[in-house]
Amino acid sequence: MIVALDGTVLVVAQPSMRRDLGASVAQVQWTSTAYLLTVAAFLVVAGRLGDRYGHSRLAITGVLGFAAASAGIALAPGVGWVIALRAAQGFFGALLQPATLALLRLAYPPDRLATPVAVRTSAIGVAAAAGPLLGGLLVAHLGWRAVFVVNVPLALVIAALILAVRVPEPERTGAGRPALGSAALLVAAVAAFVHALAGVPAYGWTAPPTLLGLGGAAGLGVLLVRWERRGAHPLVPAAVARSMPVMASMALLLTASGALSGALFTATFLLQDVRGLGAYDTALRLLPLTAVMVAGAPLAGFAQRRFGARRIALAGTGLVALGIAGLCTEALTGAGGAVLGAGFAAVMVTATGTVVGDAPPGYAGVIGGLKQTATNVGPAFGIALAAGAGAGAEAGAGAGARATPALLALAALAAVGLLPASLLPGRPRGAAAGDLVGEDAGQRGERAPAAHGPADGERR
Repeated sequence: MIVALDGTVLVVAQPSMRRDLGASVAQVQWTSTAYLLTVAAFLVVAGRLGDRYGHSRLAITGVLGFAAASAGIALAPGVGWVIALRAAQGFFGALLQPATLALLRLAYPPDRLATPVAVRTSAIGVAAAAGPLLGGLLVAHLGWRAVFVVNVPLALVIAALILAVRVPEPERTGAGRPALGSAALLVAAVAAFVHALAGVPAYGWTAPPTLLGLGGAAGLGVLLVRWERRGAHPLVPAAVARSMPVMASMALLLTASGALSGALFTATFLLQDVRGLGAYDTALRLLPLTAVMVAGAPLAGFAQRRFGARRIALAGTGLVALGIAGLCTEALTGAGGAVLGAGFAAVMVTATGTVVGDAPPGYAGVIGGLKQTATNVGPAFGIALAAGAGAGAEAGAGAGARATPALLALAALAAVGLLPASLLPGRPRGAAAGDLVGEDAGQRGERAPAAHGPADGERR
C-alpha cells in the first residue's frame, strides 16, 4: 500500500519540485524513471532472496530502507540527490512487494486466499486514489518535501505490524549459492526494456534509442534463458517456469495493467490539456473509477470462489477492453470508467489469487516477484503504447481526436489478455463454495515440489 501511495502522490508534487530545485523537465522525469527501473529490475531477485533467507526479514529491511530513502529525499539539496535516492527507494520497494504476497501465501491456505487477496487489491486501489489528493494537499500547504516525509511514519507503523504478526516461515529452499549470473542478466534485461519504453514518448517506437534498447533487452533475455537452463541454481526454478497458471496469470496481469495505465495516461491528458482541468480536479474525476475498483475487489473474490478463476478473468478482461473503448465517447466518470474499474478489479483478484495460490510455499517469494514485475512493466508498456499512438502530444487543434486511436490500441491490448485468461484454472467438479475455485490438489502445490525438497533439478 505504501508503495502504491508513493507512486501516485509524487505526480502532483513534480512541478513544485522542479521549480524549487531548478531542475529540467528531463531531470524531473528521471525522478520517476529511476524508481521504476530499480523496482521493476529487482523484484524477482528480491522474491528469491525472501525464499532463501525469510520473507519477514526481507519485508522489515524493505520497509525501513524505504523510510530512510524517503527521509533522505525530503532533505535532498539538489535534483541529483533526489534521483539517486529515488533509485534506492525503488530497490527497497522491490524488497517489500514480493514479501507481502509471500506472507499471504504462508499465512492462508489456498482455499482461503481469495479474501485476503481481494482486501490487498482494495487497499492498493485506495492508496492509488488517495495519492493525488493527499499530494495536492501536502504540496499546497507544506511543500513537495512533505510528500516524502509522510512515508516515514507509515513505514514505521508497517514495520511494527510485521514484527507483531508472526507468520511461520517455510523451511528455506536450500543453502546453495545465490544465482548471481541470472540475477545480473535479469536486472540488466528488465532495466533495458523499461528504459526503452520510458523513452518512447520522447523518441517514438522507431527511433534508434528505442530500437537499441528493445534489441538489447531481447538479447539479454535470450542469454538469461540459456543461463537459467544450464545453471545448477536457477533464479526461477523449473517448477515455477513450467506452471501454466503462473505464466498465464502474469501475462494477463501485464496486459491488463498496461491497458489500464495507458488509459489513465490518455484520460489525464484529455482532462488537463483539452478540458483545462487542474491536477486536483483531475484526481477527483478519477475517483469514481477507483471507487468501483475498490468495491469490486471483494465481489470478485466471492465470484471467483463460486464460478472459478477462468470465467471471472475472461469476464473481467472483456470489461476492461469494453471500458477503455467506451472512453472514446464518454466522460471518464461515465459508464466507461465504471466498467473499466469493475473489470480490472476482477482481473487483479483472480490472476493474483491464482498465481499466489499455485505457488509451492518454498517458492512463494519468487512467484510474488514475477507477479509484481508484470504489474510494474505493464504500465510502462501501456503508457508507451498510448504515447506512440498520439496521446500526450502537444495540446491544440485536434488534440482530443488523437486520444481515440490511443484508446482503441489500449482496448486491443486488453483484449489480448483473453488468451491467457482462458488458460487459468476452471472450477473443479464438486468444489465447495468456500474453496479457492480452480485449484485442485495439484494446482495448490500439494503434488508440487515441497519447500524443503525442490524437485526442479536444483542442487542444494
